[in-house]
Amino acid sequence: MRVGMLWCDDDRSRSLEERLLLAVDYYHAKYGCRPNLCFVHPTTLAEAPQGSKSPVTLRKSTAILPDHFWLGVEENTEGSFAAAA
Repeated sequence: MRVGMLWCDDDRSRSLEERLLLAVDYYHAKYGCRPNLCFVHPTTLAEAPQGSKSPVTLRKSTAILPDHFWLGVEENTEGSFAAAA
């Protein structure tokens, strides 16, 4: 992922999954495609309950602040973008 959208949602009354779905929906409305990759801070990822489903692949990164979501479309190994439905 070379380019992405940074989303901040610190509303702890919603679950991580709910906050992520809001970010994914906004990304889809703004850019016309669905993201398939999201980087989050390890402490944010720790909020996810075991066995929870995510609409995107979640990866942890200390470069992302807590309660922030960096969403985008993952690239293939050839440098082209993976298809996002």
